[in-house]
Amino acid sequence: MPRAETTPLIAPSLTAVLFGLSGCLVDFGARTRQAGTLTAEHAEVTLGALDSLSSLQRQRIPCAWLDELPPALSHSLAAALPEWIKPSQHLATINPWPAPNACWQALMALNVERLDGCVLVSGEPRLLQSGLNAGLWTIGLASCGSLCGLALSEWQALSQKEREHLRARATMQLFGLGVHSVIDHLGELDTCLADISLRRLKGEKP
Repeated sequence: MPRAETTPLIAPSLTAVLFGLSGCLVDFGARTRQAGTLTAEHAEVTLGALDSLSSLQRQRIPCAWLDELPPALSHSLAAALPEWIKPSQHLATINPWPAPNACWQALMALNVERLDGCVLVSGEPRLLQSGLNAGLWTIGLASCGSLCGLALSEWQALSQKEREHLRARATMQLFGLGVHSVIDHLGELDTCLADISLRRLKGEKP
């Protein structure tokens, strides 16, 4: 007898992706928070950020960025980002991170109707904890976030051994929070999001 053909399972598409601003999309090393001022280097987009955003835009997956910095400072930081990615700023004095409110507010601003398939990407532990508290999938950034805390030029000046040490320490801290995945920077995001889609297909929940 001929074998019955089986329809291949297709991984569900993501609902929305939220990004931290400093130490994720821009400001490699999240230095603005430490310095309290903005420099041209801080406002540079991080490795893979624009490609990741373009990929999500092609898939029509809504995106927003979050930060706790003063609005004028954060909007200056975000000047190099595409206009279509929505800013979402939650008043730091009202339910600050790691409370889940900022993530929920960002999703409501995107008119997202469900938490299922929503992802937060950040290098800031407190924002990642906020995402976990909100019930989101979370992806931590090891090398470009605040746990390493180095500007790109400083990071690149390190030896391979020094980078591996800092990366491993940050990765352990991020997994210690309970994040679902850890990558170095946004250049690795597409593969990580595909992995989360497969995990959802298998029935895994955040």
